[in-house]
Amino acid sequence: MNSHEARYKWVALSNTTLGMLIATINSSIVLISLPAIFNGVGLNPLQPGNVGYLLWMLMGYMLVTAVLVVTLGRLGDIYGRVRIYNLGFAIFAVTSVILALDPFTGGAGALWLIGWRVVQAVGGAMLMANSAAIITDAFPARQRGTALGINVVAAIAGSFIGLVLGGLLAEWSWRSIFWVNVPIAAVGTIWAYRSLRDNGERRPGRIDWWGNVTFAAGLTMLLAAITYGIQPYGGHPMGWTNPWIIAGLTGGVVLLALFGLIETRVAEPMFPLHLFRIAAFTGGNVASLLGSIARGGLQFMLIIWLQGIWLPLHGYDYESTPLWAGIYLLPLTVGFLAAGPLSGALSDRYGPRRFAAGGLLLMSASFAALLLVPTDFHYGVFAALVFLNGFGGGLFSAPNTSLIMSSVPAHLRGVASGMRATFQNAGMVLSIGVFFSLMVAGLARSLPTALDAGLTAQGVPAGAAHAVSQLPPVGTLFAAFLGYNPIQELLGPQVLGELPAANAAALTDRQFFPDLIAGPFHDGLVIVFWLAIVMGVLGAVASLAGPRRRTTAGEPDAEEVLDEMYGAQPLNPVPVTQPAHR
Repeated sequence: MNSHEARYKWVALSNTTLGMLIATINSSIVLISLPAIFNGVGLNPLQPGNVGYLLWMLMGYMLVTAVLVVTLGRLGDIYGRVRIYNLGFAIFAVTSVILALDPFTGGAGALWLIGWRVVQAVGGAMLMANSAAIITDAFPARQRGTALGINVVAAIAGSFIGLVLGGLLAEWSWRSIFWVNVPIAAVGTIWAYRSLRDNGERRPGRIDWWGNVTFAAGLTMLLAAITYGIQPYGGHPMGWTNPWIIAGLTGGVVLLALFGLIETRVAEPMFPLHLFRIAAFTGGNVASLLGSIARGGLQFMLIIWLQGIWLPLHGYDYESTPLWAGIYLLPLTVGFLAAGPLSGALSDRYGPRRFAAGGLLLMSASFAALLLVPTDFHYGVFAALVFLNGFGGGLFSAPNTSLIMSSVPAHLRGVASGMRATFQNAGMVLSIGVFFSLMVAGLARSLPTALDAGLTAQGVPAGAAHAVSQLPPVGTLFAAFLGYNPIQELLGPQVLGELPAANAAALTDRQFFPDLIAGPFHDGLVIVFWLAIVMGVLGAVASLAGPRRRTTAGEPDAEEVLDEMYGAQPLNPVPVTQPAHR
């Protein structure tokens, strides 16, 4: 490798890591800033009619990236990974300006943000779908794990960095959470267009339109139905009996089954199902999905735990809890950052399987330890456990990506990168529906009784106390999640104004709601963490699936799969012109 090639690989790593960082920061920066955003456009997110805006603001970006990354990875394989990646950076920069300039208020202002976030997610998906493939093309196999480790851990850490950054910027101005992207995205776009080049194999091909349509429609219906399932319906705390939810789940499964059938019949499938005959590819993606669900559930549950219970108990105002929740979760991010590059380098030397499996087992062990922590915990113990969880996640992520990307033919790395990102992003969306549903189910059993007894003990009229206790628990969770004082929001100024001053002060005190919810919340948390433990163990088993060598009797290697898909003729890839070094 000459000096120019040696220098280029680090340029490729630096730019793609910046791209992944900004793309994933934006998946969480809005999450922590939702109260400021809704106040800025003049909407109360806790009013029933506005829950839809809140969910789409929260989920739209992740949903679009989950749906589009495979298609955009395939386009990268056909037209050039750098070309699609560069376009994604440009789209991201332009939409950041448009979002910051939202001219409307009320529902129109929320729709402006939701719509342009969807467009921004297209740019983010272009970055996510092609960054790992660009790195894999640029680095030799002996350094690939280290490079992917840096890239992947930056991406995952971005989701936690966004929590802190969003909290800081929202204190200043809600528009600043979009403006902060502009200079970074502009520099990244110019840098990418000037410095990156395609040096991977390309093959002329056609777009699998029927596969794209059925996949996008099926996955959107399924994930949207799971997300909306956490909303109450017909007197039930959740919406799983809603005919529209049932239709969405059923229709999504049917369309995805039809998509699988289409992919076995077309000459150039969007989702090359033959790749799943490679044990390392299949096991790596299953592990990625399970790990992503567990990690996403942890993120949301810990935020609610801190914002709704622990921080108020320790003297923090509800309005400041979003920012401090992000700060107190920094050990989780530090764990990721500490383990990622280290595990990548070690997996280059010793192989990725043991590190990927060991990382998920360490995550599961930290979940088990968190089950033993009381609701009002000692922060030192909590910080150590979330650091171990983050360290386990970082230990897993780089080897898992290396395992997946190194197992496929070179000219399919773009679509393989997209498939990997689909499993990871879909896991994050699924985690919200799955873990919120489990938590709401746990709260629905005990929270109404606790609320009714606690409110009437403070002199709240029986009718008003009963009405509040029968409200869907998801509203209480969202109140805590968004940094509102739940009792103050649920009772309203009219009821509080009719009570003696001492009782009103006790009800809105920072300790009243945490004391009420601590027991029911911990009951739900036990269910959530046990599921995360099971997912981590199953993911570790999946990481170890298949033979340790890539060419072993009985398992097709990448080239055998390639021969089966395209015939055993020479590849004849599209030659890639190497531009002169600038």
